[in-house]
Amino acid sequence: MTTTAAARPGFPAGWRPRADRFAAACAAARPERVGVVSSVLGLAVEITGLDCAIGELVRIGGQPGIEAEVVAADRTGVRCMPLGALRGISPGAPARAKGTPMLVPTGAGLFGRVLDGLGRPIDGKGPLHPDAWVPLDSDSPSAMHRARIDTPLQLGVRVMDTLTTVGKGQRMGLFAGSGVGKSSLLSMIARGTNAQISVIALVGERGREVREFLEDDLGPEGLARSIVVVSTSDEPALMRLRAAFTATRIAESFREQGADVMLMMDSLTRVAMAQREIGLSVGEPPATRGYPPSTFSVLARLLERAGTAETGSVTGMYTVLVDGDDHNEPVADAARSILDGHVVLDRKLAVAGHFPSIDALASISRVASKVNPAERTRLAAGLRKVLAARKAAQDLLDVGAYQRGSNRLVDAAVDHEDEINLFLQQRMDDQTLADAAWEHLRRLAATLGGI
Repeated sequence: MTTTAAARPGFPAGWRPRADRFAAACAAARPERVGVVSSVLGLAVEITGLDCAIGELVRIGGQPGIEAEVVAADRTGVRCMPLGALRGISPGAPARAKGTPMLVPTGAGLFGRVLDGLGRPIDGKGPLHPDAWVPLDSDSPSAMHRARIDTPLQLGVRVMDTLTTVGKGQRMGLFAGSGVGKSSLLSMIARGTNAQISVIALVGERGREVREFLEDDLGPEGLARSIVVVSTSDEPALMRLRAAFTATRIAESFREQGADVMLMMDSLTRVAMAQREIGLSVGEPPATRGYPPSTFSVLARLLERAGTAETGSVTGMYTVLVDGDDHNEPVADAARSILDGHVVLDRKLAVAGHFPSIDALASISRVASKVNPAERTRLAAGLRKVLAARKAAQDLLDVGAYQRGSNRLVDAAVDHEDEINLFLQQRMDDQTLADAAWEHLRRLAATLGGI
């Protein structure tokens, strides 16, 4: 005869054993499995005796210890990259799997806040009050379910709103060497855009420049409707990489609510450099200029997560720090092939005091003709023709060999040089509405003879 639990003293009437209770009790009684650090080499930590999958978090050492992420695994163990300094970690240190995915805070409570690469506040304004916590990893929108880009997005920069018009959900690259004005241009866009929300990622920045960007370039007005994610150049490579994905995930969470988000990342090149450090540390072979193959797949995965979805959009502005002003170096070339357009900042213009130092002829938006009506497209093309004619005749003009009347476009460019420069240049504190920029271009075209 089987004795039921209800017949035993101490059990409530009608109680029956359940499989889930039994499983929970067994899990609680099972001893925690602890791995051991077998080696610390360069940026990588090898751990044996711990079963983990790629992307899982591990806590190494005692309390508080440091967190690390599993980036490679084989039969002998796993290899991790730290999310903090490795001081005090030695072979034999314990390692425990956290068993939870990396989560990112989201919601309106993040506006005006500055976060680190893991989504923790670093601005001294107290704890965050997020609406929700979401997993860091997310799939890109399906190619067949993305909404088409058909609406222009105001940036507040005349030359970009007219000659390289950006659409909602477009991904644009700002290509330039160091010290040419990329951060200043980003701050102009952050203050002048009509996107509902701005998410800004500063990846690999010098620590000195962070407060300058927040207080001087962005300002209180820009910060109030922005969320800033910062990972400085001295932080571990994985933290710099995670900052880019954290900012992207925050932007995605607002897109999922139907919002139009502006995501600005400075810079995409430093994201690639962080992945290069990680890839080389786990044994990947160096390929193009020392970048392992994973670098370019990570760039594609990061950039494809921006753009349109069925509802809402994430418009991406990514700065690309070209090595030695070489616009064909590997990262710039890979980024240009994925992005929907590029804006080139010219050092010669910056040295001459021409700001923003955008080379209009070298810059292009692949969706401009789709988001602008025919009249505006004609106006933009007309100014480009004048600028191209002036550039082609520049050598003759420099030596005084150009004969007036030889080319009507060159004559117009020379006669109205000041008016053209007035349109192309803009102060950082000048926030021009897109309609006002187009009206300015229309007046300029009339001055140039209706070209």
